[in-house]
Amino acid sequence: MDKTDDAVRVLVTDPVLQKRLAKYLVHRCFRNSVLEDLHAGIGPDSKSGDYSDVVVSTPFGEIPWPKLSRFDDAEMKTLMIDVVQKAYDFIRELFDEANRRNGPKEVAIQNVINNCAS
Repeated sequence: MDKTDDAVRVLVTDPVLQKRLAKYLVHRCFRNSVLEDLHAGIGPDSKSGDYSDVVVSTPFGEIPWPKLSRFDDAEMKTLMIDVVQKAYDFIRELFDEANRRNGPKEVAIQNVINNCAS
């Protein structure tokens, strides 16, 4: 059995490592994406705490905050394309020998394991 098989087996069977890998993947592929641009700006404050007292004024009337769409269709499409590309790049880096940047595959896998936030 080679080291690559052992490293992959650990990824597949260890629930703690799977949780760490999921957090790392989300941080790298979702949090550090177009989402940052969509999240930028000023957020509202709410005295009630549930935002039922917050409205957005438009030329066509007010929209209660809980009913307001935060992303339009174009922004959602852009976000999903960006996240899918980042996830693809992450998986390719982790498993594709032709595209690895960290030497042998087991080293690339170990680097991901070491970078996973606990």
